[in-house]
Amino acid sequence: QLLLVESGGGLVQPGGSLRLSCAASGFTLNDYAIGWFRQAPGKEREGVSCISGSGGYTNYADSVKGRLTISRDDAKNTIYLQMNSLKPEDTAVYYCAATFRTSSCHRVVFDYGYWGQGTQVTVSS
Repeated sequence: QLLLVESGGGLVQPGGSLRLSCAASGFTLNDYAIGWFRQAPGKEREGVSCISGSGGYTNYADSVKGRLTISRDDAKNTIYLQMNSLKPEDTAVYYCAATFRTSSCHRVVFDYGYWGQGTQVTVSS
């Protein structure tokens, strides 16, 4: 059974940092692209970053470029989202998701069939 579990969310002041983790089980990262998505109240879910199954391709939304970094630890079967210089508009529930794709990835919700339960990130003073 393919399972994704997010952790690391919380309350942080503007300008602060958080590192989200997505622990994967039931599959190997080499075969699946992983995306990070977020959904703020009253808004549609949007893709912020993704990494290909090969690990050689990453993609970021313009709104987070230079502030968020996606990475993974194959030994731990875990994907990370390092978030720096956080802004109040980054407040949302963050989800990781998986799709069977190796050489590329897309930040499109319908491309992903497996989702975690989400972790809340709140940026506020």
